[in-house]
Amino acid sequence: EFKRMIEERRLTRITVDRKLVLKEMREAEADLIEAKDSFVRNKFKWATIQGYYSMFHAARALVYNRGFREKSHYALLVALRNLLARELGMKLIKDFEDAMSLREEADYGLTFSEAGAVETVEAAEAFSKKAKEVLKI
Repeated sequence: EFKRMIEERRLTRITVDRKLVLKEMREAEADLIEAKDSFVRNKFKWATIQGYYSMFHAARALVYNRGFREKSHYALLVALRNLLARELGMKLIKDFEDAMSLREEADYGLTFSEAGAVETVEAAEAFSKKAKEVLKI
């Protein structure tokens, strides 16, 4: 699947740029703060969406740091599975996949819940913490 993503140019090689990595992590942190704020205000749809995007930007930072750029959310998931499984562990990668599904349901299906928001925000916090460890920031 990783190879197919590269062949289809949904994953492309890039030169590692630490500034770009750090920019993505700043965005991940900002989205996590917004997700927590939305949750406190009982805005569960937005907490879910922002929690996922916190994970998305942290995942991008990790993948950029490995010299790849994604062209879709799914390609980013494939890159995580293939480039970072050892460092992140399969639980965090599964959490990313679950958050991706919850975000799609909230955004497109208008289906969301407090439980889904809790799951996403907690996963985003753990994902961000691990990403910082891996990136040494």
